[in-house]
Amino acid sequence: MKKILVKDLKEGLMFSEPVYIDGDNLLVPEGVEIRAKDISRLKTWGIEFVETNGKTVTPPNVISLPDVYENAESYRNYVKLIDDMDRICTNIIAGIPVETIVINEISSRLLRVLREHRDSFIVFILGGEVKGREMAKSLVNTAILSALTAMEIRMPNHRVLHIVTGSLLHDAGMLRLPKALVDKKGGLSEAELKRIQSHTLHAYKIAIKEMHLPPEVGNIVLQHHERWDGEGYPRGISGKTIDLGARIVSVVDAFEAMVSQKPYRNPLMGYQAMKNLMSDNLRRFDPDVIKVFIATMGIYPIGSIILLNNGAYARVIEIQAKAPLRPKIKILIDQAAKAYTQDDGEVIDLMGERSLFISRAVDPKEVADKEASIRNG
Repeated sequence: MKKILVKDLKEGLMFSEPVYIDGDNLLVPEGVEIRAKDISRLKTWGIEFVETNGKTVTPPNVISLPDVYENAESYRNYVKLIDDMDRICTNIIAGIPVETIVINEISSRLLRVLREHRDSFIVFILGGEVKGREMAKSLVNTAILSALTAMEIRMPNHRVLHIVTGSLLHDAGMLRLPKALVDKKGGLSEAELKRIQSHTLHAYKIAIKEMHLPPEVGNIVLQHHERWDGEGYPRGISGKTIDLGARIVSVVDAFEAMVSQKPYRNPLMGYQAMKNLMSDNLRRFDPDVIKVFIATMGIYPIGSIILLNNGAYARVIEIQAKAPLRPKIKILIDQAAKAYTQDDGEVIDLMGERSLFISRAVDPKEVADKEASIRNG
């Protein structure tokens, strides 16, 4: 392996093969950017060089592993799902047939890796770790969260698989609409709105007529915009006459849209998005599905940044289904204004620390500004 001096490393540098410290210890996997934090650690440890068999490469539309969960395998699995779904989206746009076995393989693989990397996938979704490929990313994110919700309900495996497949295709009909219409900012005319609403019918045709998927999948893509109060589309059905899988996707789709970057607004924090769902009041969503989704994700989802009543900042690392307001957290900045790395912060289970409670959720930028203020004295 060739040696690269640490002083020559730059933030954002990426290699075609893994980069190692002392020959055995992985610094970053292939295709993952080196962060300023990585370089700082190497200098702190007195490391003079790193080694790799790779060449420098141009970064793709993804960013490096998030600070909150450094797990190369989970990140590669997440990005691979998005890449594969992006190819399916490209084929749908071009009118190229997608074989049933292809979408079924992605659904099965998603469920398999989700069971291994549940928490890291949630962090990737809330952190917006992948840039670009917005449609494919949204479909994969919705499928992940829908699967978790269905599993929390303890639905049979074959039904969970149907929900995953339906989630992966629920907005596929948008790919058959003009991009200028889909991306339009501001209000839509009545004719434009009706055309947007037709995406459920297009998605149904893609799932049933083109991919030859079962009716259970077709019902999900057709009904995911029906509303609990009967004011949805395309048929205006209500309550439990709406397919359960569609009711799950409806809740998850709304949450994912709120926490994702859109061209017309900034993403909402996970906590604020969850608050919006809880204030629905029997209009759009099945209240029982919302309860299950809260039990699955927590009111403060994993990866959320919160401020404690003692002035400390922390990150949520584990939820408590029976006590969603008292998750397990890791301290980022303590009450004495001491900042910690992601490895050094104290882990606190709020279930056992009754004197502490969450005052509010905070934007990660607030913590970054606080850390900068501490560093600058």
